[in-house]
Amino acid sequence: MLDSVLGKLARQHDPNVLIGFDTADDAGVYQLTPDLALVQTVDFFTPIVDDPYVFGQIAATNALSDVYAMGGKPLTALALVCFPDKADLAILERILAGGLSKMIEAGCTVIGGHSIRDEETKFGYSVTGMVHPKKVLANVGAKPGDSLLFTKAIGTGVISTAIKKGKAEPAWMDAAVRSMTTLNKRAAEVITDGNFRVNAMTDVTGFGLIGHARELVLASEVSIRISAGKVPILEGSLECVRAGYIPGGLNNNREFAECLVEYDEGVPADVRALLFDPQTAGGLLISTSDGSSLARALNDAGVAAVQIGDVLENAKPRIRVSR
Repeated sequence: MLDSVLGKLARQHDPNVLIGFDTADDAGVYQLTPDLALVQTVDFFTPIVDDPYVFGQIAATNALSDVYAMGGKPLTALALVCFPDKADLAILERILAGGLSKMIEAGCTVIGGHSIRDEETKFGYSVTGMVHPKKVLANVGAKPGDSLLFTKAIGTGVISTAIKKGKAEPAWMDAAVRSMTTLNKRAAEVITDGNFRVNAMTDVTGFGLIGHARELVLASEVSIRISAGKVPILEGSLECVRAGYIPGGLNNNREFAECLVEYDEGVPADVRALLFDPQTAGGLLISTSDGSSLARALNDAGVAAVQIGDVLENAKPRIRVSR
């Protein structure tokens, strides 16, 4: 919806804007000097777990992720708070404390924020980071022959829906929360500090794995093949799909992006659906010509990176999903 509105607006022409909204990238990048650029992003949403402290942690992890996805280092954050007038302020304190714990872990300083009264609680951050202008990792640049690596399991959307309905098993909730509160910091450090040829990168969040792969494919003018059997899946997520705990965002993502997808025979229906599951604080999708060595370095650093596919010459289908 926002994409269609922005497309109708007059574009500002500022040569210092290295990344704007033209390619639906994860964050904006603005060059200040030949050696320094700002990375800017914002994200906030309604609670997806009952524990206010954990909700704050998830919101912070999610907001920070876009800076990491650009190859940047988070510097400062502004909190965005919508909170009911008559709600217990102790709940808000726990939300803010949870968010602060992840900001401290990221080395990102919270310097202020803004709050309004709202019937429904919402929380998140605007985050500013820094990156060298020549080391920005965008969703443009994937090359045929690249490996596609992915650093987290999918399924947080359907599990969160099951949590809201009171149907999620404790083990499912624990796995989802661990994923949503794990910063992409270590993965980003391995990628940016190492000597690896990373040609494009994005994080997988609200548009799901296929939705964000679509952005990479269109921006880079390539096609990709994803092996569904290699995509890591959170415990309980397939059971959630089969039980019908489908978030509205999954159906929206599928309606929007599935026109670019062809499936090989044998890809199960529940797995097909899960590929469109909207993720919160999801993993990094990396297009690299150093697939094996980067995957090994990430694994050695404690990041569960796996190769889920590869990049092909631009052709139809733009996204092929094999078994």
